[in-house]
Amino acid sequence: MSDDLDIKSNVSLASSQGRWVIYVLVVAVPVLAGWLYFTLGNYPAVSHSAEMAVDPDTLKQAEVNKMVEGLAEKMKANPDDAQGWLMLGRSYKVLEQHGKAVDAFAHAYQLLGDQAEIMLLYADALAFVNDKNLTGKPAELVFKALALEPDNMNALWLGGMAKAQQGDTATAITLWKKLEALLPPGSESQQEIQGLLAKVESAAPQAAAQPDAAPTANVPGAAITVQVSLAPELQKSATPGDTVFVYAQALSGPKMPLAIVRKQVSDLPLTVSLDDTMAMMPNMKLSNFAEVKLLARISKSGNAMSQSGDMIGSIDQVALTDKNSHTIIINGTVK
Repeated sequence: MSDDLDIKSNVSLASSQGRWVIYVLVVAVPVLAGWLYFTLGNYPAVSHSAEMAVDPDTLKQAEVNKMVEGLAEKMKANPDDAQGWLMLGRSYKVLEQHGKAVDAFAHAYQLLGDQAEIMLLYADALAFVNDKNLTGKPAELVFKALALEPDNMNALWLGGMAKAQQGDTATAITLWKKLEALLPPGSESQQEIQGLLAKVESAAPQAAAQPDAAPTANVPGAAITVQVSLAPELQKSATPGDTVFVYAQALSGPKMPLAIVRKQVSDLPLTVSLDDTMAMMPNMKLSNFAEVKLLARISKSGNAMSQSGDMIGSIDQVALTDKNSHTIIINGTVK
């Protein structure tokens, strides 16, 4: 997204790296910088002028590959070099070796922790491996980054894309409109976003309206205790490593979880507490709603989006003021 909209990144990385990094920074980064992101419609990419200080055409592809291979070998000897892993991930991204990019960004994320830009790079690479699909772990990373930095333009773009892929056009439009407001007025990037919004809104005009599930309450310290178990008749259909999602939804409007916990079948039966710290977006959290729907779903794919064959259980309506523990038995199957 930063390349799409010519946005400068503010990632802060550790500086205590080996001397070889200096040479890679001087030569490799300008050559390998910039990558195209997939788009909804025809959303053109805009390259960083600073990153293109060295013309990539001056180096042969074989030389670029050799540099990247050399960097990969260096990382084997320097596995704790977060900056090197990040650079390697970007390099693989340019070479369209997305599987290797995922591995490199995963190492960087492990070393650097929850930095928004790192999570967004990681999410983007995962999406490319998954046929440009942001559902599942990529979306989790994107909305975690958005929770940390609500005005992060990369997160707003990717979050909107994730919601559009899930069919939640209303939330996608909301995120992209916020992005539009943050871009320089009259800039080419802003005009491109405006064109995209016009296209989406014309295709689904009802999604541009205010969501039906506007916040209706402000419940301080909102939390819901949920006990989850799997029905005996379905236990043979699940394996210990299958993912269990326990979450709350608004009764109407966007189906984005207001709070969500990720566990495994091996943890069942379990008890969790859902609260505002588990929200995927700051303006969509438990304390904004008087009543919610509770769900527990087993996903063999680990995909956050409900899929046919998932096992599910739910409670249709729970008041936030009800402090009793609520029991969900996973006893159904998503058709």
